[in-house]
Parts: sequence; structure tokens; C-alpha cells
Amino acid sequence: MSLLPETAREVDALVAQAQFAGRTPSLVMGVVRAGELIHLAAAGEHPRPDADLQYRLGSISKTMTATLVMQQRDAGRLALDDPLERHLPGTTVGTLTLRQLLGHASGLQREPEGEWWERAEGSDLAALLAAVTADKIAYPAHRTYHYSNLAYGLLGGVLERITGTPWAELLRERIFEPLGMRRTTYAAIEPFARGYVVHPWHGTLREEPRTDTGAMAPAGQLWASIEDLARWAAFLAEPAPRVLAADTLTEMCAPVVISDLDSWSGGHGLGVELYRAGERVYVGHGGSMPGYVAALAVHRPTRTAVVGFANSYGFGIGRLGQRILTTVLDAEPAPPQPWRPTATAPPTEIVELTGRWWWMGVPLDVTWDAASGELGALLRGERASRFSPEGPDRWRGRSGPENGEILSVLRDEAGRVRALDIATFVFTRTPDQEP
Repeated sequence: MSLLPETAREVDALVAQAQFAGRTPSLVMGVVRAGELIHLAAAGEHPRPDADLQYRLGSISKTMTATLVMQQRDAGRLALDDPLERHLPGTTVGTLTLRQLLGHASGLQREPEGEWWERAEGSDLAALLAAVTADKIAYPAHRTYHYSNLAYGLLGGVLERITGTPWAELLRERIFEPLGMRRTTYAAIEPFARGYVVHPWHGTLREEPRTDTGAMAPAGQLWASIEDLARWAAFLAEPAPRVLAADTLTEMCAPVVISDLDSWSGGHGLGVELYRAGERVYVGHGGSMPGYVAALAVHRPTRTAVVGFANSYGFGIGRLGQRILTTVLDAEPAPPQPWRPTATAPPTEIVELTGRWWWMGVPLDVTWDAASGELGALLRGERASRFSPEGPDRWRGRSGPENGEILSVLRDEAGRVRALDIATFVFTRTPDQEP
């Protein structure tokens, strides 16, 4: 699979123009589709990018920390509404919940105490916790969106306390190795791009330090190649069940808080950022550390993503990534999966449920999917829901407007199907049968 030549030329031109206008020494952007890195666009010579060259991920690391938290939730070792005190006792912000910390809805201050943590050698967890005082709460929980790096340092501490395993080791065991991310590491491993600040007046480069951020590492420590970041984007588009259940990732992508109340152009889920681009919503995260910026934007419905790195601080790579993703989706919409006929006729008890039903003069068309064993329900030709079996004459909504609701099959005294009850709305075979 590859981009069409004209789409590839447009993406390459966007990257070349951005590298020139943004004066970044090195820029690389990758397009991912259906689990594969299908196009690499690179510009700059300091160093010349390739698929294996490491850059710093910055806050994209948070999406991986959040995934570890959700793994522990699914394993029953924590609940998202647990107060921090349950896992890290003794802090003065212990009433904040893990959900609030994940979604930047806790009101916790953005940075830890002391020097700018991204550019300083980090402390251990005990020192981090000792400096977390009550005045670190800037707002009451859920009052407003307030991004917090400190929150993710605390979440990393929760993970280590629960598992008894260092955060970096958890990542290696539970994410990197299962997904084949061999070039994603705690510290830089050659070959890697050095990170710079570009002088605004004469264009010289100042190399930035590559720090070990200690207990704040879960907020932004990691390094990766563009090839590995593409693997992570593919996971966010369609997760590997051995790493995280699909339903759990979908839960992570539901908004906890809207970050822009004026235009509703963005928000935050459980560890992932949400970006609105016209009628589409992308999920992902931006990243920055001294000398580096990174981009990750995923359109989950089409399993299409854009990932990118640059090695100069302050370069607007997030906007570039979203623009490239929109360009690709506009130029090359993902083709639908081919329709395949059903091999065998459905059983009689399913046939009785399919066809057209009516409620208040509104039609509901019910179909059956043999591959999934689910019912599809299309209301008024525009509102589609799916139901999976949950017991005799009982189906549970799994998507669409009726997600989570119950479809009950109503029968007459002879056992014949007479109506469908969906969350108390009763559908009959003809409009004349309506109560």
C-alpha cells in the first residue's frame, strides 16, 4: 500500500515548506494506514532523517502511561475513580481521582516544584511526593481543563506502587515488546537526532541537554524512531487485544473535558488529546522536550494517522501533522470493506426479528450480520445501532444511539414475535398495530 503519486507529492511539499519556514534542522513526517507506514516525508540535513533515527517523544509518552493505567484497571487492580490517596498515601492532594488526573480535569498545577523539570535531572518518587502540597491545586476538579505534567508523574508513581515494577520496565514488557517497538527506549540510543534551539536572529544552533527526568519520566521521557511511532499510531487506530481491549481504547478516546470552550475544537480523553478538523475528530497527542517536538494524530474510523518529529524547540509540528492527515483523508478516502454474502440462512428466531418495524409512524429496519452474530437497527434511515445477544429474547446495544440499551423481544401467547421493545419504545410490524 502507498499514497497516490499526487498525494505523496503534496505531502512532501508541505513538509519541505514547513522545514524551510520553521527553520528546523531536521523534520520527518510519516503517514500510516491500516497498520503500515506507507509514506515517509523528510526534510533537512542536520541530521538527514530516516525511519530508524530516534527523536524524543515528549508528552506522547503520556499516551503510553495512560495505557498502562488502563491495563491495570482492566486487570482489576485499580478503579479510575480511586482517590490518589488509595495508591499514594500521604499526599495533600489525595482526594483527586485517577480519572481526573488522566484527563487533565483534576485542577492540579501544571509543573512540579523546583527547576523546569524537562531541562533538569529528575528526582525520585519520594522527593516528588514530598513537594506536592495542597497549594498545587489551581482549580477545583472538573471546573476547567488544566493540563498537568505533574499529574502524570503521580500516575507513574501509582503504577510502580501497584505493580512493584519500574515504569520503564512496565512499558518494555507490556507495550514495546508485544508491539515490536524495538527502537522506543527510556534514554537515547544511537542513531538519534540531537535537539536544538535555533537562534532567532542568525540561525545558529544551541544543543539542548538530554536529561533523565526521574519520577517525572511518565510525563515525557521516551525516545522513539518514526517507524516505532507509526506502530504506536496503528495501535491507537486498532489496538492489539494482547495489549489492550478495543472497548478500553474507545473509552480512552471519549472526552473527559473540552479544552476549548469557545469553538469546541479540542478536548482530552483518558490520556489522549482530541482534535476536531471539520467533521472529523482525530485522537493523539503532541510532544515537546528541550530541542524536540513530536506529533501524533489518528483518524480511528479509517485507521489513518500521521506521526512526526523535529529537532528544534517551538516548531509547530502538531498543526502540520493534522494538516497532512486532513490532506490524505480528503485526497484518498479509505475504501469500505467489501460486502460478502451470507453463506447460510439465519435461524428462524433471527428471521422473525429482521425486516421493517414501526413506532409512531417512524420506520426501523432490522438486519442480521452472520459474521458478528449482531443485529443492526436503522431508525428513520439515518440512525444506526448494533445489538449483541445477551440472553433469550434479550439484546444489548453495542453502538449508535442505542448503545447500552436493551432490545427485548415481545411475544404473544402462542410464542410468536409481536413487537420489539427498545428501551421502552415498542416497535410493531405495521403502523396500524401501534398502541
